[in-house]
Amino acid sequence: MSEPHELLQAGQRIWVAGSSNEPTTLLEMLARADLAENLTFIQFPLAGFNGTDFTAFGPTVRMETFFMTPALTKASAERLAFVPMQMRAVYDYLAERVDVVLVQAARDADGRLVLGPNVDFAGAALSAATTVIVEVNEAVAAPRGGHVLDEAAVDCLVTSNRPLPEMSPPVIDEAAAAIGAHVAALIRDGDCVQTGIGSIPAAILRELSGRNDLGLHGGLIDDGGMALIRAGNVTGARKRIDTGLHVTGMALGSQALYAWLADAPEVVFRGANYTHEVSVIRELANFVSINSAVEVDLYGQVNAEFAGGRQLSGTGGSVDFMRAARASAGGRSIIAMNATARGGTVSRIVPKVEMVTALRTDVDLVVTEHGVASLYGQPVAERARRLIDIAAPAFRDELFDTAPR
Repeated sequence: MSEPHELLQAGQRIWVAGSSNEPTTLLEMLARADLAENLTFIQFPLAGFNGTDFTAFGPTVRMETFFMTPALTKASAERLAFVPMQMRAVYDYLAERVDVVLVQAARDADGRLVLGPNVDFAGAALSAATTVIVEVNEAVAAPRGGHVLDEAAVDCLVTSNRPLPEMSPPVIDEAAAAIGAHVAALIRDGDCVQTGIGSIPAAILRELSGRNDLGLHGGLIDDGGMALIRAGNVTGARKRIDTGLHVTGMALGSQALYAWLADAPEVVFRGANYTHEVSVIRELANFVSINSAVEVDLYGQVNAEFAGGRQLSGTGGSVDFMRAARASAGGRSIIAMNATARGGTVSRIVPKVEMVTALRTDVDLVVTEHGVASLYGQPVAERARRLIDIAAPAFRDELFDTAPR
């Protein structure tokens, strides 16, 4: 069988799996190899998990990314292209623009190749690619609800044995705990919940231990989600579709989480064309989308990606979920964030956001440690007043002076 780099041809576009399922051994091999000219590597990386600067692979190598990470600040600016695109749209984009797939998999008890704990764009890339290169990680227990690969379609297999990267347990400080309590008070028995990662989502999930028959449908599952499933708080029993199942695109967390997934067939991995698809989510009544932001302005516009004149992350999938929540009967879209940044010196409720990720019409509720601002159905001046009420007290007078009347 050929070496991985021998299968790459000049001008090809190569999709690389990201987050917890990055094929690290394959990438190490390619970084040492003499590669073909004018290759473009495409990835949706996640800070803390993926640190590969593909422009360092060679003088003609380009990279397309849908998410900025600290590692990419060192990339060649001329050969790095940031593409602002929501996750649902990324899936369709990749289905038409990929030649080669680099992915990690594990073998299940029946010897089948199963994608590791991230399938968000795998289906799209695999449908388009003419070459499939797989790293088979013998240290990984294949998720029971994972995506099974057709081994006959694989052109090259590379074996590795290394643990999946873990996500450190978030530190829940006083502000995050307060936000978690405020958001949890908005969640009712039977709601179907989507959250992100970090201390605030962790605090929210911790506060849901008193709820019953919750559903889970979203882009990821972490240790907090696992705990609620194991405790019986999340059952999916009231979901009209995928009843009794917990739908996710990826898993991010501890080795205990990854091991548990090997014996949890009720956790089903689906691509972003399902997890982020409005026509799917509209079938889930009382879908509650919970996302964070860099800042929210007095009109209700959300910036979730940009600060200090530079791209910090990406557009991600938050807007997909916000708009899908609006399509769900009883659905709600929540932005949960700290009221301040930089040790309390900067307000995250601002007169105008630096970059608009979500429109003012996409958000129903904004939550900080100081309370809840319900924006849905409110006129402009009232929206501003409610947002000022949940800003840090030190900034309220200044915000009032700039508020729309």
